[in-house]
Amino acid sequence: MDGFTYTNIFDTKGIEYLVVIAFLILIIPFWRALNKPLRVREAISETLGILNAAVLRIPEGLFYSRNHVWTHLERSGKVSLGLDDMLMHITGRVELKNFRKPGERISKGDLIAEITQDGKQLKIASPVSGEIRDVNELVSSEPEVLNEDPYGRGWLYKIKPDKWTEETADHVVAGDAKKWSERELLKFKDFVAHSLQRHYPETSMVILQEGGELTDHPLAGMPEEVWKDFQDGFLTV
Repeated sequence: MDGFTYTNIFDTKGIEYLVVIAFLILIIPFWRALNKPLRVREAISETLGILNAAVLRIPEGLFYSRNHVWTHLERSGKVSLGLDDMLMHITGRVELKNFRKPGERISKGDLIAEITQDGKQLKIASPVSGEIRDVNELVSSEPEVLNEDPYGRGWLYKIKPDKWTEETADHVVAGDAKKWSERELLKFKDFVAHSLQRHYPETSMVILQEGGELTDHPLAGMPEEVWKDFQDGFLTV
């Protein structure tokens, strides 16, 4: 046929093209399979990075003080106490200093520990008075338990109380504790905006995600001045 030329692709580089096409056909499903878990992990990470009342652990049966220390009256008559989950979500990983010793007597409002992070610190005051009977050494050697298990292995002290009923009258429990935590998170949002504006009016620091949600561990990225304001606004008995 005039004007028509037949070329056998196998006589040129056509075989190479076929190999490339076959490779792509095989690799695309494999690539999608690899990336699906990655996308799932990214979505989970984004979800876990949001701090709201739904992610907080608030066991019923505990008493929660206004300075974010929980207490529990045991059958032995001793009171166990520790830091609540909301405080741990706000600060992130911290270390403990200035622990008290067994046998010491403390009054409500006395310093029982300091939590520190990158040179910044918060003072923790006791919500009850009494004699310290036991100290949890684990939280000093493995401070991560404060975040991982604040109501179990992360307890701080066991105290023989002097005025348990009187001094826990203003604590919150059960459903009231959940509602209080929701209010505290809303209060914290306003607190951050006002504290940063007061100390750093020119800053454009943003800790809120789209939709107004708090990111997890928001205080971790804040300067020392904001930590001091948080001490006065949230941890003073």
